[in-house]
Amino acid sequence: MLSRRSVLAGSAAAAIVAGVGTATRADASAGGLNRAGGLDRAGGLDRAGGLDRAALQEALDRIVATGATAALARVDGPSGSWRGASGVVRLGHPARPAAGGQFRVGSITKTFVSTVILQLAGERRLRLGDTLDRWLPGAIPNGNRITIRNLLQHTSGIFDYTEALFGSIDDVLAARYRTFRPEELVALAAGRPPVFEPGTSWSYSNTNYILLGMIVRVVTGHPYRKEVDRRILRPLGLRGTEVPGIDTTIDGPHAHGYEPIERDGETVPLDFTDLNPSMAGSAGEIVSTTGDLNRFYRALLGGRLLRRPQLAEMLADPVGESGYGLGIYQQILPGGLTLWGHSGGIFGYLSYSFSTADAATQLTVSVNPWIGDFDEALNDLALAAFGVTAPAARAATGAPAATRAPAATGAMRFPTPGLRLPAA
Repeated sequence: MLSRRSVLAGSAAAAIVAGVGTATRADASAGGLNRAGGLDRAGGLDRAGGLDRAALQEALDRIVATGATAALARVDGPSGSWRGASGVVRLGHPARPAAGGQFRVGSITKTFVSTVILQLAGERRLRLGDTLDRWLPGAIPNGNRITIRNLLQHTSGIFDYTEALFGSIDDVLAARYRTFRPEELVALAAGRPPVFEPGTSWSYSNTNYILLGMIVRVVTGHPYRKEVDRRILRPLGLRGTEVPGIDTTIDGPHAHGYEPIERDGETVPLDFTDLNPSMAGSAGEIVSTTGDLNRFYRALLGGRLLRRPQLAEMLADPVGESGYGLGIYQQILPGGLTLWGHSGGIFGYLSYSFSTADAATQLTVSVNPWIGDFDEALNDLALAAFGVTAPAARAATGAPAATRAPAATGAMRFPTPGLRLPAA
């Protein structure tokens, strides 16, 4: 389901603020959510029909035990709400992280940006078929053939600037506290050949969303972060969410994030909690909480933020192996239940936020990864949150649990942002 391995095996630099890598959607299988009654402990509901909080907490604890310094999670749905925390706030100190604490969400930022763009389309201030040159003339070669829709859906073929910016550990350390203007990040991509001709394929590129943030500013006259605040954060009361700009710190309670580095022949943790988020900008800078992200996706998919035609546009015709819509992507659970949401990452933090298509149930998880492999535990947490039983997960592979390889344990293969330092 949620594997870092596929990204780590490729270009780590390209995944700095990536939310989607190379993963395939799960096949729909028999089983899934049993709405008529409680599920066993392998599912998200206990015998009384409520959330099985013990099973959820156990899976969260295993995430930490198998490869993280801290993890937070929250589930909200018809059966109630649950939130949990595991691990430590900081290595070497025993304090447990606050379950409602803040974290860097990485590319989940993209859903916020796409929502603003689609609101502007609903207001007829722009069209999804407008070319890039219409709003940012000359920003990218062949911008006269790249549309706003191409940017939203990663079908532009534009080179991902992170591959140029973060080629080595030294590059990352040099950029850590530097302030970047969006135009600088775009220029890194503009000097590279396109990955493909616009509209002919799909490839995740953070440059697309830097450009979309710039378009918001041209159309509205305000920085994109002000429009996110005015249109989303304040109306929904997302008080734990902020668009930090160049603020290097996380202001609220939070767990520290680490990256492994080699020092004197040993792998040691480098505290990477503080950084200048302008390196990610409108592609991945937001700081939030599990509760706020659940509320955001519930409001979005419930029709509170977009008019019906624009919400339909966001979810229509998902492309690529990840099933990517417009700033949001699709995940199909065993049994066919469809989720929509996004994953994200920025140094020291990985995050996942998904909702059922009917906006009934949401899950958000924040992980501070360390050495190890927490994929199976994360998979179990997600299956439990959405009420998928162990038998349904086994049916997805057609094999008993004891004989299945970890990669096949539940058919949930959320593309994962790989957020690690490039190899030395």
